[in-house]
Amino acid sequence: MKIDSGNTAWMLTSTALVLLMTPGLAFFYGGMSRAKSVLNMMMMSFVSIAVVGMAWVVYGYSLTFGDGGALSAFIGGFGDWGLVGLEKAATADDGTGIPQLVFVAFQATFAIITVALISGAVADRAKFGAWVVFTLVWATLVYFPIAHWVWWSDGRDGGKAGWLFDLGALDFAGGTVVHINAGVAALALVLVLGKRKGWPKEPMRPHNLPFVLLGAGLLWFGWFGFNAGSALAAGETAAVAFVNTLAATCAAAFAWIVVEKLRDGASTTLGIASGVVAGLVAVTPACAFITPLGAIALGLVAGAVCAFAVGLKYRLGYDDSLDVVGVHMVGGIVGALLIGLLATTAVNDAGADGLLAGGGFALLGKQAVAVLATLVYSFAVTYGIAKVIDRVMGFRISDDDEAAGIDSTAHAETAYDFGTIRAGIGSGATAAAPAPAKKVEA
Repeated sequence: MKIDSGNTAWMLTSTALVLLMTPGLAFFYGGMSRAKSVLNMMMMSFVSIAVVGMAWVVYGYSLTFGDGGALSAFIGGFGDWGLVGLEKAATADDGTGIPQLVFVAFQATFAIITVALISGAVADRAKFGAWVVFTLVWATLVYFPIAHWVWWSDGRDGGKAGWLFDLGALDFAGGTVVHINAGVAALALVLVLGKRKGWPKEPMRPHNLPFVLLGAGLLWFGWFGFNAGSALAAGETAAVAFVNTLAATCAAAFAWIVVEKLRDGASTTLGIASGVVAGLVAVTPACAFITPLGAIALGLVAGAVCAFAVGLKYRLGYDDSLDVVGVHMVGGIVGALLIGLLATTAVNDAGADGLLAGGGFALLGKQAVAVLATLVYSFAVTYGIAKVIDRVMGFRISDDDEAAGIDSTAHAETAYDFGTIRAGIGSGATAAAPAPAKKVEA
């Protein structure tokens, strides 16, 4: 098929937008962390780009979107190992006219950010080296298989496909593959590493709320590529995904701050930033299958539910540092299940009708199976990976290093140099050099 330059340009742009989301996540998580661990938090996102990006090129794409033969319902093969043979401008087998390597690069950015999302749950206390090992092993054993289950098909009617794809479960841009997957993996990792010293008695507030808002803004900006880019073409499906990403996110941000106002007496910047992310998470699987009004309804539900869900860690006693479980796992579940209610073929005939469109409970049941399968597999395998890493090399830093701050102990750096600030000097003030000390005669 001839290369479609318009679709290719859109997909190259979308790929860059999605890659930008991981540095945006670094700012979002970094601002929510304490000042003594912000660099480590941001490094965990950036090293995920480095490690997962290489793994994707070498074997990750092949395992995710390759044909696994007799096991093709569950995992791909190594036929595209190292992307050998894909260097030429061969088009993807989807009718969009984009080069195969553009699709490879686009999907790489999804794998990268899914791994990075997990890091927020273990802020302040994970060994950096152990995290690096975890990123590679987790992507290989958890992300690549689940993405294959949900998104892989050989493109032929009645042909082979991942088992959840074949079931008919809908996940347009990653509600199960990315968000439920990362959220439940974060829960498993938290249970292995344990609580931060002093949590929950000591206050561990975000150290830089402007960073949080900047990160949320970058995530929202990049998410248009994440969702609308998943159409793989610049057309009607991309347009509806784009509008729904806007509508649901606005609704979720508003719902979160309303819950805060009614519950706590004040709407906060952290709250609206978290509401933005919750809305983006929830609309991700549904964005191409629901109407804009359905997107607003979905966003309102997700924003309110996630605003309450982040408080569960205090009741249940798990220290999810930056609310990955409450926002990504819960938000992903909300979005995936609401497809079963709100989806309509009037928007996208590649989908199915949900309950409210007269489709009965069939789609809702398929969505529930996809959610449950992701939760069980990701939690079990992640817990096992974390336990092995903890036994072999230790996953948690020492108590002394945690008290001192992981930035200085793990990276020999600090985000802020307070040592050069002298007492008594205000903004714009000048001070004379101190007078030399006088020699004291005996």
